[in-house]
Amino acid sequence: MCMERGLVLLARYVSPTGETHWTLPGGRVEHAEDPFDTVTRELREETGCDGLVERLLGVDSRVIPAAEARLGVEHQNVGIFYQVRITGGTLRPESNGETAESAWTPIPDVAGLRRSSLVDIGLALARTLPSTGHVDPVAVGGHIQH
Repeated sequence: MCMERGLVLLARYVSPTGETHWTLPGGRVEHAEDPFDTVTRELREETGCDGLVERLLGVDSRVIPAAEARLGVEHQNVGIFYQVRITGGTLRPESNGETAESAWTPIPDVAGLRRSSLVDIGLALARTLPSTGHVDPVAVGGHIQH
């Protein structure tokens, strides 16, 4: 989760079917990779930016129903959210990936975007900094999807 001066860094994901929505930069942990290291690798791959992890924000766990999952199979998604400070690089699309663009977005504008629920979870964690590292689930529907 990268936030500066009332802006949040979002990535526009494009599915293989051409559907698009905004999400937070991030991705899967590779085999034998520390999740902490995944943060900066994925940030660099998806946005072109370098970053420094400043703190753990929390963890989100949700079940994606088969009807809403990319591969048509129900699965559980566990997301680890970190606060990250951008230290360099230049925003660019992901080469050979599913991120078409990245953009610094005013936080009030996020509500009007078609987006992943991960965006709302990340913003809630960054805003409240709960000692448990957990916030209430975000309802999916309207502009918000899995």
